[in-house]
Amino acid sequence: MNFVECHEEPIHIPGYIQSFGYLIGIDAESHSITFFSKNIEDIFNIENVEFLFDKKLTDFPEVFKTLINSDIYRSLPNFTRRENETFFDKIFIEEKQFHLSAFRSKGNIFLEFEKVLVNPNKQITNKYDNFYIVDNDQEIWDQLLNTLSNIVNYDRMMVYKFMMDGSGKVVAEKTNDNLESYLGLHYPESDIPIQARELYLKKRKRIFSNVYSEPVPLLSRNLENIDLTYSTSRGMSPIHGQYIKNSGASSSFSISIIIDDYLWGLVTCQNSEPKHIDLEDRVQAGIFTALASNAYSSFKSKNELNYRLQLNEKSTQLKTEFLKHNILFDSLTDNKAEIRDFLEADGLAVISEEKIITDGATPDVATIERIIEWAHEHTEDNIYLSRSFLKDHGEELGLDERSAGVVIYFVERSKNNILIWFRKEFDEHIDWAGNPEKNIEVVYRDGEEKKMVSPRTSFKLFTEDIKGNSKRWSSRNIAALQAVRDLILETSHKNYNTIKRLNDELKKVNEELDSFSYTISHDLGTPLTVMKLNAQMLLKTLNDTSEKSRNKINSIIEEIDSMAEMMHDVLQLSRAKHSEIQLEGLDTLYTIEKICENAKITFGTPESEIIIGDCPKVLADKTMLHQAFLNIINNAIKYSSQQENPKVEIEGIEDDDMVIYRISDNGIGIPQENKHKMFKIFNRMDNAKKFKGNGVGLSIVHRIMKRIGGNVDYESSPAGTSFILTFKKP
Repeated sequence: MNFVECHEEPIHIPGYIQSFGYLIGIDAESHSITFFSKNIEDIFNIENVEFLFDKKLTDFPEVFKTLINSDIYRSLPNFTRRENETFFDKIFIEEKQFHLSAFRSKGNIFLEFEKVLVNPNKQITNKYDNFYIVDNDQEIWDQLLNTLSNIVNYDRMMVYKFMMDGSGKVVAEKTNDNLESYLGLHYPESDIPIQARELYLKKRKRIFSNVYSEPVPLLSRNLENIDLTYSTSRGMSPIHGQYIKNSGASSSFSISIIIDDYLWGLVTCQNSEPKHIDLEDRVQAGIFTALASNAYSSFKSKNELNYRLQLNEKSTQLKTEFLKHNILFDSLTDNKAEIRDFLEADGLAVISEEKIITDGATPDVATIERIIEWAHEHTEDNIYLSRSFLKDHGEELGLDERSAGVVIYFVERSKNNILIWFRKEFDEHIDWAGNPEKNIEVVYRDGEEKKMVSPRTSFKLFTEDIKGNSKRWSSRNIAALQAVRDLILETSHKNYNTIKRLNDELKKVNEELDSFSYTISHDLGTPLTVMKLNAQMLLKTLNDTSEKSRNKINSIIEEIDSMAEMMHDVLQLSRAKHSEIQLEGLDTLYTIEKICENAKITFGTPESEIIIGDCPKVLADKTMLHQAFLNIINNAIKYSSQQENPKVEIEGIEDDDMVIYRISDNGIGIPQENKHKMFKIFNRMDNAKKFKGNGVGLSIVHRIMKRIGGNVDYESSPAGTSFILTFKKP
C-alpha cells in the first residue's frame, strides 16, 4: 500500500483545469497545437477537437479568427523569449468578451482564456500611497484587507503569516458578522505544504472559483504531464479541495505576500458561495498586496535601522567599559548585567577556564558545568542557539526551568572561555484552527490502494500546551549576539596590540641586556685573569708574611674565580639564546660518559655511583646538547655528593616522535616553594647555599631546550630529584 504525504503530491501537473478557464498550448517554435482543455469546444465552433493536434491556429482561420488577429498572437515570435512572463489582452469570441493571457513555459506557449465579468457597482480606491503613511505593521494589513474588500469582497479575508517551521498564523482578518473569527489561530505546515509554498512564489495569485464544479481534463496526443505552474486556471488538488469544503467555503482566492524575495505569507479569501473574480480585479488586488508588502518591508527596515542605531550606541558604551580592563575576563564579569540584557536573557554565565561567574536567573554551577561539557562534545561551531534546550536535553543534563533556552558562545574553545545566556521556561499555548494532527485515509486511485493525508473536518479552536521551551530567540537577539562577539574581538585585538607593543619593547630591552651581558662577560675576562695572576704572584713573594695576610690574598683569588665562573655562565646563557644552531641526529652515550667522569673529578666524589641506561639518539645541536647535559649531570652529582651513598641514574626512552631523558639523583631535593622560580637566572634554593654555584645553569638548560624544540621539567621530593629532558626524535 502506497502512502502519499501532502508534500509529495504533484500539484503542478494535475492533468486538468478549473471550469472557469479555457486553455490551448502551442509549441514555442513551430506554433503547432500540442494540448488543450476539452472545454474549448464550448467557446470555439469546433466539430472534432481531435483534428487540432499538430495543426496551427492559422490552419483554422474562421474558428480562431479573433485569436490569430489579436496583438498577442501576432507578436508571439518577439515576446516569448522570456520564460513565464505573462501578457494580457481582451478578445471577442462569439460576441462574448474574454481575457486572454499568454506566457511561455518549458517549450510551450500557454494561451489561457476566461470570461470578462462586468460589475458596474464596483468601487476601487485609487489611494495607492496610503500604506506608506501607516506607522504600524498591524494597521498595514488591516488597511490592505479593507482596500481589497472593495475589489473582491469575500465573506472572510485573512492575512496569513508563515512561521519558521512552515506552519501559519492569521495575523489580520475581515469577516462578515455571521462567520466565526479565525484571528490569532495557527494552521499546521501540512495545510500549505512545501511544494505549494514554492508555487505561491512563482504564481502569486490563485483562485478557486467553485470547489464543487467538475474539473476540465487536458487533452494531449502524447499524454504528457503538462506543467501548469503558471496557469491561472490550474486545477486544484483533491486534498485541498476537500480542505476548503470542510472549512465551509465554496470558493477561495489567495495572493502571495512576498517580502525580500521570501514568501512571508498570503492574503487568503474564502466565500461560502461559489465566486469568480474578474482577471482585472485579481491583477489590481495583486498590485495593492504588493504595495502593502513593500510598505511592510519599509516599515520593518526603518524599525530595524533604529534598533541597529540603538544597538551601536549600547555597544559603544560597553566598549568604553571593556577598555578599562586589560584582561577580557575582568571586562566580561564587570559588565555581566549589561551583556545579559543585550540578548534580553534571564541569566548569564561567564566561564574562563575553571572559573564561573553568573548574573541573573541561572542554573547552579554543577548544572552549568554539565552544559559546558555537553557543548564541547556536541557542538562544532562557535555559536549554538536553542529555545528547546530543556525539552531536548533536560533529563540527560538534569536541567530545570531556568535553562529552557540557551545561547552558547565559545569566545575561545581551547581555553574554555565561554558565554552562556539562559532563558526561563515559557508556558506556551498555541491556538490551532482544529486539531493539527494528521488524519490518514485509504483511497483508490488508478486501481491502486493508497494511504493519503485527509484534511481535518473541524476548524474549532484546539489549544495545545507546549512545555520545555523558552521564548524564541529573535533576529534582533542574533544581531545583539553578533555585536557582543564583535565587541569582544575588537577589544581583544586592541589589548593584543597593546601587549604586542609592550612585548616588542621588552624584547628590544632584553636583546640590549643580552648584548650587554655578552660584552661584559667577554671583556671582563682579561682584567679578571690579570687580577688573579697578580694576586698569585703577590702570594709567592710574601714568604714571611703572617698567616692572616695569606688568607686574605687566598680569599681574593677565590672571589676572582667565582666572578670568572659567573661571567662564563652568563656568556653561555647569552650564546644559548643567540648563537646559530644546526639540528642533527646525535648519539649521546659518549657525551654523557665523558661529562660524568669529569664531574666526579670536579666535585671530588669518586665514590658516586652513576648508572647509565639506554641512550637513544636525539635531534639537537652538538654544542647545545653538551651544554644541557653538562649542567643537569653536574647538578645531580654535586647535590648528591654529600649523601652517604651518592647515586645518579641516567636513562632515555623513545615515546612516539619524542625522546625523553631522565637524570635522577638522591640529593637534597627541591622545596615545593621554589618551584615557580626554578629556571630563573641567579636563582638559588635555600637548602643549596652550602654548595658552590651561581644559579645560572638551569636557565641555560631551559633556554637551550626551547631553542632546539624540546622541553625541560623536573620532579622532586626529599629523597631526591629527577630532571626530564624531552628532545625531538631524529
